[in-house]
Amino acid sequence: MVEIRAIAEQFCTAVVDIQPLGNGHINDTYRVTTPVEPFVLQRINRRVFPKPEQIMSNLACLNAHLERQISGKGTLTIPKIIETQSGSAYLNDAAGDFWRALDFIDNTESLETIGNINQACEVGAALGRFHRLTQSLPADTLFDTLPGFHMAPDYFEQYQQVKLKTKFQENAECAEFIQKNQPIINDLEAAKAQGLLTIRTIHGDPKLNNFLFDKTSRQIVSLIDLDTVKPGLIHYDIGDCLRSCCHTSGDEFNLEICSAVLAGYLNEMATALSHADYQHLYSAIRLIPFELGLRFYTDYLENNCYFKVTDPQENLRRALGQFRLCASIIQQETDIVNVIGCLRSD
Repeated sequence: MVEIRAIAEQFCTAVVDIQPLGNGHINDTYRVTTPVEPFVLQRINRRVFPKPEQIMSNLACLNAHLERQISGKGTLTIPKIIETQSGSAYLNDAAGDFWRALDFIDNTESLETIGNINQACEVGAALGRFHRLTQSLPADTLFDTLPGFHMAPDYFEQYQQVKLKTKFQENAECAEFIQKNQPIINDLEAAKAQGLLTIRTIHGDPKLNNFLFDKTSRQIVSLIDLDTVKPGLIHYDIGDCLRSCCHTSGDEFNLEICSAVLAGYLNEMATALSHADYQHLYSAIRLIPFELGLRFYTDYLENNCYFKVTDPQENLRRALGQFRLCASIIQQETDIVNVIGCLRSD
């Protein structure tokens, strides 16, 4: 921790303690305690984000935009950038690592699983609020910090290339599931190419533990992990949020939680969705776990060079979990489509 303390002291000289924070797969994150207020210190993974300066530019743009919003239906607190002692928004250390510091939003907690329907509604409403508040933030003013992110056809092409050169024997369950469901890979990108779905500002990674619940009110007050904020399809956000919230311990898709999340989301965003947006909601719900499973499995075949793992088989287990979740979604297609139909307002 000695070298990390030296980094933290570039942002605040009075550092009391440093502890790891969260369980993200990409960046290294720490909670830094000071005599005044704690803050979050992060080392950005340059392998994933080769241009981390663009992340900081997007975050500054998002903060400025949200500060200008006036909303009778509530807003979201976004972590603010803490500058170094020399006035910079970030720090490059001697090893070439990129560091930044952000506000720590106190009296909040994140969840790993949905405990009740009210929590599910809160998550959906918070994501809808984010999309509503950023509707007037032109997507083309943001950098694309992860070119190719959520492009399932590109991930499939990468998988095909990797499996030709891998030294590992393919897992039969994964390989068969990918082959069987290959036709769904282009669902959203084809709709975008046809002009049916439009590019907007998206969060990019709205999984459950990126929503912060106020410990007192039990309402969501913040949406964090904003490195993936970029131009994209809001369907990727909706699908990823539902993938995270509705994934049971047995790799089933919880339809009741899905209904609650969508109800909360559409309470905020219903009038902003087109007929085509509604028509492609099920496709998004089905595609995202397939896409993530494909990414986990490809990383496993490449000897785990992208996602952080604790053992060599972890990405394989993650992939199997996502594919089984996707299978559960496919089995419940009629019910999910009926839920969407009952909730839509157009």
